Amino acid sequence: MNTYDVIILGGGPAGLTAGIYLSRAKQSVLILDQGMVGGQVILTHAVANYPGLPELSGYKLASEMKKQAVEFGCEIKGNEKIISFDFKGNDKFVSTKSGEYKGRAVIIAVGGQPRKLGLESELLFQGTGISYCATCDGDFFTDEDIVVVGGGNSALEEAVSLTKFAKTVTIIHQFDHFQAYAHAIKEAEENPKVKFLLESEIEEFTGKESLSGVNVRSLKDGSLAKLDVTGAFIFIGYVPGSDVFKECVSLSERKEIITDEDMATSRDGVFAAGDIRQKKFRQITTAVSDGTIAALAVLDYLNGPDPDKI
Repeated sequence: MNTYDVIILGGGPAGLTAGIYLSRAKQSVLILDQGMVGGQVILTHAVANYPGLPELSGYKLASEMKKQAVEFGCEIKGNEKIISFDFKGNDKFVSTKSGEYKGRAVIIAVGGQPRKLGLESELLFQGTGISYCATCDGDFFTDEDIVVVGGGNSALEEAVSLTKFAKTVTIIHQFDHFQAYAHAIKEAEENPKVKFLLESEIEEFTGKESLSGVNVRSLKDGSLAKLDVTGAFIFIGYVPGSDVFKECVSLSERKEIITDEDMATSRDGVFAAGDIRQKKFRQITTAVSDGTIAALAVLDYLNGPDPDKI
């Protein structure tokens, strides 16, 4: 069995930041990620508000974070599906297909997954017209008509980024106003390729082998319209990946992990950081902040608080 001071579950900005701080403090650290290391940020077309850095892709930012963690001595494993875990005792155990790991503390930073509309037809066209990642799939729809579903910052910002490829982008939103920042709304409204269909929702995705249209229901009068589109990008938020931990730590009504201000959960020696925990704002910078606090709190937990700071 491989033994570490700290096991971090999740390799997004929160997990990588915690790994940077802990490994730099000479702790042995293992980061396990169930997918590609980097988290949801790698799906972001452009990051323009990370302090001190010029605009860059989310993939580039995540790559730099990963590189920094590795240089400080962090061990990172991607595509590691968790089979089982036991966080009850002083030692914490995690099993994956590749091995069994023991740590003195755990930080849960697994984030979440894109929220889906929940339509039967949505399942039929995932990967053949329906996407949750503009960066990954935008160029497949060059000179084609597409729709974007959602009304938050991600939906509007990614809709604008998709105009680099698509002929037109129609934003479909169930309310008569957006939940995005003013600058994101202004940028979308000023883009000639962007159209809007408010107070509406998709009732069905249609097509044969791939998506060829969407049926849209007006929430104002109930009328039904069909749009001929070959692509649909859905940005309606994320679902915390916390279900597997519900018997271990306390969750909120929204299934987010409840922590105190030091990122400590209801389970001794188990901390949480990033989008999986209960909080109001979810940004790359808030995830980084969570990761920093969790790492410092873990150091206190493992070594005792610094007497000079008491």
